[in-house]
Amino acid sequence: MRPTVSSPNWSRVADRVRIEIGFDGGQIMGALVDPVTADALEQALGTGQDGAFSLDVEDGRYTVALGRVVYVKRFSREGRVGFGS
Repeated sequence: MRPTVSSPNWSRVADRVRIEIGFDGGQIMGALVDPVTADALEQALGTGQDGAFSLDVEDGRYTVALGRVVYVKRFSREGRVGFGS
């Protein structure tokens, strides 16, 4: 059975992208965020400034120290498991 696009849960997930943030020391954090937030995080890291960045995710808000971020991986939609053509 295919989920309907009009379902509130389905549309909320479809509007999100999965990111993974790696920190110095080896910790890794994964989250589903909206594309605007993912873009803003990449821009903030590109400035090279130390500071903090807040991510609003389903279970709350995370604030990360930009100076501790080693990498950000942004998953493509094609790599997701689920329904496809």
